[in-house]
Amino acid sequence: MQNAPDVVVMGRSGVDIYPLQVGVGLEDVTTFGKFLGGSAANVAVAAARLGHSPALVTGVGDDPFGRFVRRALRELGIDDGQVVVDSEHPTPVTFCEIFPPDDFPLYFYRRPAAPDLQLRAEDLDLDAIRGAALFWATVTGLSEEPSRSAHHAAWEARARRRHTVLDLDYRPVFWSSPEEATAQVRAALPHVTVAVGNREECEVATGETDPDRAADALLDAGLELAVVKQGPRGVLGKTRSERVVVPPTPVEVVNGLGAGDAFGGSLVHGLLTGLPLEQVLRNANAAGAIVASRLECSTAMPTADEVAAHVAAHRLEDTRV
Repeated sequence: MQNAPDVVVMGRSGVDIYPLQVGVGLEDVTTFGKFLGGSAANVAVAAARLGHSPALVTGVGDDPFGRFVRRALRELGIDDGQVVVDSEHPTPVTFCEIFPPDDFPLYFYRRPAAPDLQLRAEDLDLDAIRGAALFWATVTGLSEEPSRSAHHAAWEARARRRHTVLDLDYRPVFWSSPEEATAQVRAALPHVTVAVGNREECEVATGETDPDRAADALLDAGLELAVVKQGPRGVLGKTRSERVVVPPTPVEVVNGLGAGDAFGGSLVHGLLTGLPLEQVLRNANAAGAIVASRLECSTAMPTADEVAAHVAAHRLEDTRV
């Protein structure tokens, strides 16, 4: 392992295959780009771009795409020492279609099962998870065994240390029903201190459609911070003593995929550097907007200077309105 990671991220990794033609269905696309993908991998890259030393806990196949994932992680500053190589399951591949500004269908090839969902408790470096300044996990990891039990083993080791984050990343394709997802999320919430998700994901977690009520329900479950992404209405952040709403920053969307992971990486950075909640959310919005203006996900993650410039530019625009 490299230097001890300050951030440990657990969850999906794989290969994103993106068409290089915009506004064209996959049946008519002729050229593609190959990129590191998976929500957890993207969050780890986003945190690394902002100066952190993340480790990724995931699984890949014993195949060329798995070798690509591990190499890309190392090149992007991610410790791959906790990446398990699975000889039985192929590395997942995800295709997308790009119809800006708001239609980006995803097609997941994760059958019969994905290596990241084959993680077992004995695969984990519990000392690294326990000792990290921030531990990030996603709801997708709760959708199957043995990954579900591995996540609970990680949380048991973590013992609700500060900055134990659950990304409410709900993907219906990975679940038999929303009710199953709800049950697993509610079993996870007592083990974490921060949750982040969009309105649909927060509804799955809490049953509440109103952002404020959803945030309150997350806080009532014992969390210290609830972050609800509201799309064109901006983002709501709520603690027991503070409520902050930050408007979105406008951008010409090229590919909206990965914007939420950029938001997550910036949230990691803001929490670890102790920024005020309003600034944390403003920076995270900016990071997401920057990635939405670019084609790829992982390699599109912004630097701190890019985020600061974006925030400053839009603050200036706000003063002119």
